[in-house]
Amino acid sequence: MCGIVGFLSNRKIDKKNIIRMRDRLHHRGPDDAGYWLDVHAGIALGHRRLSILDLSSLGHQPMHDGRYVVVYNGEIYNYRTLRKELINFGYKFKGGSDTEVILAAVLEWGVEAAIKKFVGMFAFALWDKRERVLYLVRDRLGIKPLYYGWINESFVFASELKAIMAFPGFNASINRKALALFMRYNCVPTPSSIFKNIFKLEPGHIAKINSTRKSNFQLMEYWSPTSIAAKGLENPLSISEEEAIKELERHLLDVVQCRMIADVPLGAFLSGGIDSSTVVAMMQSQSTKPIKTFSIGNIIESYDEARYANKIAQHLGTDHTELYVTPEQALEVIPSLPSMFDEPFADSSQIPTFLVSKLAREKVTVSLSGDGGDELFGGYNRHQWAPRIWNRYGAWPCRLKKILSSALHSFTPRQWDAIFDFLTLLSKGKINFRMPGYKIQKLAEALLASSPEELYKLLASHWTNPLQVVKGIDKEPDRWTKTIPQSLYNDFTAFMMFMDLVTYLPDDILTKVDRASMAVSLEARVPLIDHRLVEFAWKLPLKFKIRNGTGKWILRQVLYKYVPKKLIERPKTGFGIPLDVWLRGPLREWGEMLIEESRLKSEGFFHVKPIRQKWQEHLEGKRNWAYHLWDVLMFQAWLESI
Repeated sequence: MCGIVGFLSNRKIDKKNIIRMRDRLHHRGPDDAGYWLDVHAGIALGHRRLSILDLSSLGHQPMHDGRYVVVYNGEIYNYRTLRKELINFGYKFKGGSDTEVILAAVLEWGVEAAIKKFVGMFAFALWDKRERVLYLVRDRLGIKPLYYGWINESFVFASELKAIMAFPGFNASINRKALALFMRYNCVPTPSSIFKNIFKLEPGHIAKINSTRKSNFQLMEYWSPTSIAAKGLENPLSISEEEAIKELERHLLDVVQCRMIADVPLGAFLSGGIDSSTVVAMMQSQSTKPIKTFSIGNIIESYDEARYANKIAQHLGTDHTELYVTPEQALEVIPSLPSMFDEPFADSSQIPTFLVSKLAREKVTVSLSGDGGDELFGGYNRHQWAPRIWNRYGAWPCRLKKILSSALHSFTPRQWDAIFDFLTLLSKGKINFRMPGYKIQKLAEALLASSPEELYKLLASHWTNPLQVVKGIDKEPDRWTKTIPQSLYNDFTAFMMFMDLVTYLPDDILTKVDRASMAVSLEARVPLIDHRLVEFAWKLPLKFKIRNGTGKWILRQVLYKYVPKKLIERPKTGFGIPLDVWLRGPLREWGEMLIEESRLKSEGFFHVKPIRQKWQEHLEGKRNWAYHLWDVLMFQAWLESI
């Protein structure tokens, strides 16, 4: 795993600029550093290396051949197969890195054709010395980040914003439309960034630049999740349950096995959930030694999954390490979050994700993660109960839905929690929901939706009307502007899973995992979103994913072959922290300082009243506004850091 930077400029190139940008990414690549520039062409490339494959100097970047120069972040898991194929064509390789294979593949097949052969996670920049063209490429699902933009007369790019911010003349002007989207979704969605004129390259895309003028910037999509999803729904596999389970197991073993190739110590995150347990089970079944696994425990029982992870680790025979984190240890992470994520990011599971990455890095350099299973196999709670809400209440008159919504709001979340605690006790644990008050609060909002699409948007939102809180804009942009095929609209569950795959997964989940792991120089690999597995999953009929109100049915069937059902079956728990409690306790003074009324007014980004009102209601226990407030606090903390 690595960090890449570069620029194409009409101005005189100073090597100090590329070195300064490059070294802002030291955490992404502490093992080696390099740069290359061509003064006459106006191009400079920089690289920080975390050595994973071929630890020798033969893996040094920027890497050259006769025509191309590349800086590359990621892993091509099928590089050995491609290498053999290229050797048959007469290519000779000096070392054993996948970077050298990228150069040979592009030379043999061309940029687009070569990329379509790559299986992996990657973001790279390729300079064609002959044509004087720069290519930027990002992997199909958006696992690896790549930012780009224009600063004065220069086109700049980097793995993280902090490197772009180091370029001379950078203007930290806030994109208020991106801020509004952040307030709704707790992250800044692709292709926007929090800064004007700086963007994220979309997953599955190639950018081509042959001058610094914006008119010469071209974008091309080489892999389309929209087409994959639509084709799968329109032509699903005609397959038995037994065949489907067997085929999924074969895919899982393959995608995990190819991600176990490394010249450094390797392990896996193990939360005890279905996804991470499946990944670890696939790993251990293909290893002659105990796999190293890592879990973070929470001393608050309702947030703790480490005890389940421990039992699964014992059953599979892994070399397991767990750390029970105190609130004080978790709170110590908060000051580093703005620099870790570079732009506002408010998924509070960023804290335990960083802590488990830090724990793993003490023993390994690569760790596999179970992210992606929910998006592919219908694992989120909304995938099961949102269609039921719409089918039951969607056709009700608006007035009646408002009455029901108001009735649900008549009890505070804390009161709902108390009611469900009593029901859990009365039912001897048969009725057991995590954070019922918050979920009923979301249900009350969801009842007001006028369409399935609006219902999904409400369920995915924090601030449901960002215009009421963000100053300076009169219209909120859409998060996803591409055409969605009718086949996706025809099935509400499929629509939600698709939107999660193309928005929530890359913008929230994968961003969180990349930044948290890279902050400690750990490479995180995500086998469940291998594009071949994604394509297979979309061909599976929905009945294999959600059955009897339970998601990930087929994934569970594979896992039951390796882990007893009794160790797996329990209510879904997010990888979270007791944020609502902390904001009323140890974080109260910090929060008050960041959203003090005069401070908000002087900065001028937010309308003060709705924020202060939610803060007071939260402190008094009238409502649980933890997620809404965390959005504001993370922006404020980030703003303070730039």
